[in-house]
Amino acid sequence: MSDQFKALILNQEGENFSREVKSIDKSFLKHGDVTVKVDYSDLNFKDGMILKNGGRLVKEFPHIPGIDFSGKVIESENSKFKEGDEVILTGFRVGEIFFGGYSQIAKVNADFLVKKPDSLTTKEAMILGTAGFTSLMSAFAIQARESILLGEKVNDVLVTGATGGVGSVAIMALTKMGYNVSAVTGKDSKSDYLKSLGAKNIINRAEFDKDPRPIDKGLWDGVVDTVGGKILANAIAQTKSNGIISVCGNANSNELNTNLLPFMLRGIKVWGMDSANCSIKRRGFIWGEAKNLIDFDLLEKSVLTVSLEELIETYPKILKGEISGRVLVDLNK
Repeated sequence: MSDQFKALILNQEGENFSREVKSIDKSFLKHGDVTVKVDYSDLNFKDGMILKNGGRLVKEFPHIPGIDFSGKVIESENSKFKEGDEVILTGFRVGEIFFGGYSQIAKVNADFLVKKPDSLTTKEAMILGTAGFTSLMSAFAIQARESILLGEKVNDVLVTGATGGVGSVAIMALTKMGYNVSAVTGKDSKSDYLKSLGAKNIINRAEFDKDPRPIDKGLWDGVVDTVGGKILANAIAQTKSNGIISVCGNANSNELNTNLLPFMLRGIKVWGMDSANCSIKRRGFIWGEAKNLIDFDLLEKSVLTVSLEELIETYPKILKGEISGRVLVDLNK
């Protein structure tokens, strides 16, 4: 690769916000002690917000967005990594306050990187990305009910926002764990797709997007919620005794109008998934387990692969809920 490389640059001057793919060199990169040749990045909902207008997350311009990437170390000033190491980065506010992965070359803090397990390719890592990583965190949270309660079996699990990047991977992982997954979606046309991922039942979101009862019939041993609001409130009301609810998204609403009865009478547990600040040790475990839980051949059928230039045209769709599955950004396309 020449000294020049491509990056997607955000800029803001007054009220004028711009996004453009430009040629830059390494002198533009101002953070970190490990330099990585990026193979792949991806598009998450947070990326969409940042690409639209900074999402109130970016404080300084010009800026390189992209909260995830995978690739190979080409220079390292830190003993944790050496040239040739293949690495994964998700979270740690990279792409927000630090330059991110929408660049053919990235420079980041070594403490933000995880060595890629041999079982995964760099492409597979970004087919998952933050969304898939959060899904796996959620699946292990549901599974933890069996160890926390000394073997009390999980059977029925609900996944909301099922066609999105988090929901779709969660269905696959939870099914692989042996659970009966019901998927909530507002897209009737995607029923066959959700069943192909492993969902046993498809529920129209209208059944959940309404004012909840204080407590309802217990249906779910576990819930993976990606949307918040009334849908989450209804899921809480329907969770069985000692059920675990993984809260990992707010695509519908930040608000939650619930009450104490499900917690007091059923002992349910709400577990927030902070994938951005997850420990490196936990990250290593989850990435190491990914290949055991995900059928990448199947998942890749629902992946849209775009270039940096095409990403500028694609990102509004994720904000409108028009993306099913994952968007992979190929930095060499």
